Amino acid sequence: MAERSRIRLEVEGLVQGVGFRPTVHRLTTQLSLSGFIRNTPQGAELELEGAPAQVAQFVPLLQQQAPVLARIRRVSTVSIPPTGDTGFHILPSVGQAPPDTQVSPDVGICPDCLREMRDPNDGRYRHPFLNCTNCGPRFTIIQSLPYDRERTAMGAFPMCEACQGEYTDITDRRYHAQPTCCPNCGPTLTYLDRAGKEVAGDPIRLAQAQLRAGGIVAVKGLGGFHLACLPEYAPRLRQRKERDGKPLALMCADLDAARCLCRISQEEENALTSWRRPIVLLRKRDPAPDVLSHTPELGVMLPYTPLHYLLLEGFSALVMTSANPSDCPVITDNQAALEGLHGVADGFLLHNRDIVTRCDDSLLRVFRGKEYPLRRSRGYVPQPIPLSRSVQGLLACGAEQKAGFALGKGEDALLSQHIGDLKNMETLEHYQQQLTHFRSLFGVEITGLACDLHPDYLSTQAAQQLARELDVPLTQVQHHHAHMLSCMADNGLTGPCIGLVWDGTGLGTDSTIWGAECLAGDATQFQRLGSISPIRLPGGDACARDAGRIARSLLHDAGRWGGPQDLLTMQLNAGFNCPPASSMGRLFDGVYALLGGASPVSYEGESAIRLEHMAQAGVTQALPVELEEVDGMCRLNTPALTAALLEGLQQGQSPHQLAAQFMNAMVELAVQQCQFARERTGLTQVVLSGGVFQNMYLLPRILDALTAQGLRAYHHSRVSTNDEGIALGQLMAAAGR
Repeated sequence: MAERSRIRLEVEGLVQGVGFRPTVHRLTTQLSLSGFIRNTPQGAELELEGAPAQVAQFVPLLQQQAPVLARIRRVSTVSIPPTGDTGFHILPSVGQAPPDTQVSPDVGICPDCLREMRDPNDGRYRHPFLNCTNCGPRFTIIQSLPYDRERTAMGAFPMCEACQGEYTDITDRRYHAQPTCCPNCGPTLTYLDRAGKEVAGDPIRLAQAQLRAGGIVAVKGLGGFHLACLPEYAPRLRQRKERDGKPLALMCADLDAARCLCRISQEEENALTSWRRPIVLLRKRDPAPDVLSHTPELGVMLPYTPLHYLLLEGFSALVMTSANPSDCPVITDNQAALEGLHGVADGFLLHNRDIVTRCDDSLLRVFRGKEYPLRRSRGYVPQPIPLSRSVQGLLACGAEQKAGFALGKGEDALLSQHIGDLKNMETLEHYQQQLTHFRSLFGVEITGLACDLHPDYLSTQAAQQLARELDVPLTQVQHHHAHMLSCMADNGLTGPCIGLVWDGTGLGTDSTIWGAECLAGDATQFQRLGSISPIRLPGGDACARDAGRIARSLLHDAGRWGGPQDLLTMQLNAGFNCPPASSMGRLFDGVYALLGGASPVSYEGESAIRLEHMAQAGVTQALPVELEEVDGMCRLNTPALTAALLEGLQQGQSPHQLAAQFMNAMVELAVQQCQFARERTGLTQVVLSGGVFQNMYLLPRILDALTAQGLRAYHHSRVSTNDEGIALGQLMAAAGR
């Protein structure tokens, strides 16, 4: 008998629901190997037997030809005695607890399925729910692991005989595709009018007719409901949704439709057409404000489900925005949609497949050829962020705005999807539900927690309560230190760095409000080496909504207020309810108001966004930067900057020129503070984090200016620079301590 060898392989990582077993079957056929494969809580277990040379080729070929969606973290092999068995077998999954298995994000429809949906001769012609091993819902339908149909929302839809045949045929594209279905056995669509009454007819055609008539249609998607309308009827949508100024996303039928509206680089095209299908911020061909966006940019995505492709037939683009009551999570339930969107939607395009986990659309821009996340959600979550150290059992609870959490599993950080701002019970309930779901889904036993310093954040209170319940240690991490560590982890940096962290507000270690910080340190400690002189915020949080209050404060502290002695002036004179804040975000708000910007704002960050786009291109001059050393810090003299801005206005310079000069001054501030930090510490690596670095006027200029000074500057590319990314930094701080 010819010599034979047998090996046992344990494969860890994302190998379930991504076409891994058919790939293995193809390779075993190619190499004439016998044996078996089965899913395990860790990933997959295989035994393979055949000629020694053929057995030796298997692992290299597997690593070269693994499915696109697979993420193989580790392959371990051991030689075992041959058994002489023949054939290759798929065995049932083993184990209930899921300590190491990864879960695939939701995947946009693949070209093969799209072709089938458009083929009149195919049995799945115009089927809104077709999918295969390479595409379709994943994270949003999974209830528990291992990933089998009965543990998903598709368990409610028994397969017909034809689908069962494909499902069990390892040579078929739908082999073990858990959500697979056809018109005979899958979910079904219905269309309801604005009163919630079902309308007879083709639901897609009925929804399209409503859209053409100027109506607004609530559409149930993968991770929640959208509100859809034709772009010209966006003002009607804004009025009904009470969303005055915040930009609206557009779903374009295809790339050509998107190109008619926006300029698209190759990297942006790659992001738009990737299987993740995020919303991508693109440059409008006509940069003027319009009903969708008051900026020169437009958020664009392409269809990512069969239902979207069917709905877009005959349209070049539709407004497609999350359907949720103000400040609440996106709606996922049919009845909740009928109740919560009554008076907003003119029709409801529904289906009867449950959404197990809500998940908003992801949002990003492309910066210097790489993705720059602004909201990391559908298509990305729960794909882990690989780290340089173990974070096993740690849970970081994030901040208040753009809340999210991070769960440590081995050397991976599992970041939650977009949750929203923790300002009401509905969002808090969603946050807590996801905490529970992640812990159960990934089988992580919590051994330590991390949260923000701010005692009033609901995320802090949730962490404190959970720490008491589990009797585990709690690490409270200063807000801007967490930002800094988040960017370090994003870039794989472990040693001490300089951190330039500019954002709205965060509680400092001295119990004052910080937000324009130059720090130096690592995961275990930091020192504060730079900031700006504090701005008083009359009315506290009211200033975030009314930038005019901040402008008055800047004028008052610069000795330039010559107006009436009204209540606000008396408040500033008395210092009553005027907490000081070294906040770059609030400085941007105040400068925008001084330059004639509108106040109050209609959404968080609007003033800063408008100031960014107010800046005139080609301006090289900068407002003078006056620095002072206070308590060992290199600090900007904010009143002196205000005075220089006012002098520019008095000299007749335009607000557009001065907006650019102000931001050029911030570039100079960044350089001088980082040089100061280098002199004090000897460090040469700088990480940039915080919501202000969503500003595309500042970010490239600061990176280039720091590089010109011999510093190595890093920015985010895997997690958001805003508060959504803070949980990752908290996780690193907890691991470091």
